[in-house]
Amino acid sequence: MELRQLRYFLEVAKREHVSEAADALHVAQSAISRQIANLEAELGVHLFEREGRNVKLTPIGRHFLPHVETALKAIDYARQQIEEYLDPERGTIKIGFPTSLASHTMPMVISAFKEKHPNVSFHLRQGSYRYLMEAVKRREIDLAFLGPVPTDEKEIKGEILFTESFAALLPSNHPLATRQSLVLNELRNEPFVTFPDGYILHKIVLDACHQAGFAPIISSEGEDLDAIKGLVSAGIGVTLLPESAFYETAPRFAVKIPIEIPHVKRNVGIILSNHHELSPSVKVFYEFVKEFFSVLERYQ
Repeated sequence: MELRQLRYFLEVAKREHVSEAADALHVAQSAISRQIANLEAELGVHLFEREGRNVKLTPIGRHFLPHVETALKAIDYARQQIEEYLDPERGTIKIGFPTSLASHTMPMVISAFKEKHPNVSFHLRQGSYRYLMEAVKRREIDLAFLGPVPTDEKEIKGEILFTESFAALLPSNHPLATRQSLVLNELRNEPFVTFPDGYILHKIVLDACHQAGFAPIISSEGEDLDAIKGLVSAGIGVTLLPESAFYETAPRFAVKIPIEIPHVKRNVGIILSNHHELSPSVKVFYEFVKEFFSVLERYQ
């Protein structure tokens, strides 16, 4: 069984078309057909069946596919590690992050790191709280920034970097918009704009409101910070957002007001797998991030 046979198999399985796979791999269609035939002969099974001009995986082919994906991922990871051991300053780091850290925290950290390590590359992936944890476990990304840092995931190691408070965001024409601070219970009759159920910021808002003695009236949902802020600015409702969401100013036609009671906050940190050794470039970045926020905290 040859490595190129597995790569050809995977590409055809993804595209369900031999000629399209050949174009993607920049090889002749006959070469792909021949190598897959050799693979099938070695295994003693048919991996594909024809459906007109397309091909489909057979039941045994579908069973074979995830094993091939795992094997190729492991080989690519091993090759990357060897390359980075030879030159850690030219590695590639795959990082995940949630939308709440996209506008300020991530650009700040990466630009600071690139000043010292200009030849290291980044693959960045934004995702939900649960998605980022699973992606770290599956080694789809090397590490992820997350808030709050999970404490009940045995496969994940977390490092807290900083803690931030939440503030209320109100339309600028709201009756409470001129207040210096708020007790959260004062918003009990207001419509709330939140992230959808399943997002960690949705849960934080619900938990905070329950702590204040009420269940929020959720009128609208948005899947990113700009959508949430836009809905509040339009007068659709109010919301709670972490301080990092206001790194410059509150959006137009909306005001940010601190919450006195209860004190709503979250920790933000970095997570990585407990079971996979970090490549040299990722180790350098991981140590840099911890030191970066340690210094930042000392000067705040």
